[in-house]
Amino acid sequence: MRWDYVYLGIAIAAEVVATSALKSAEGFTRLWPSLLVFAGYAVAFFFLSLTLDSIPVGIAYAIWSGVGVVLVSLLGWVLYQQALDTPALIGVALIVAGVIVINLYSNAVRH
Repeated sequence: MRWDYVYLGIAIAAEVVATSALKSAEGFTRLWPSLLVFAGYAVAFFFLSLTLDSIPVGIAYAIWSGVGVVLVSLLGWVLYQQALDTPALIGVALIVAGVIVINLYSNAVRH
């Protein structure tokens, strides 16, 4: 099992939870959503740091941020009815394509 990618998955999930909770935190004026934001980012950065022993920082960050953008966009649509227009959807699709290209073809990623 590739623990580095398990850790990266945990980092991504925690970052998505934290970022999604930002809206509910209302400028950090609400306690529980604010605590979720801080805890989520702490977990995200901790697990992201664990991946950097085996995945180059640029690759790990590209995957982390790319997948995070897609998931946060989906959650924004589901939770807050924040629909994306066509240019935004094209941009998100390009981000997904970039993450796929990095993972499938880059020599910097162990296959």
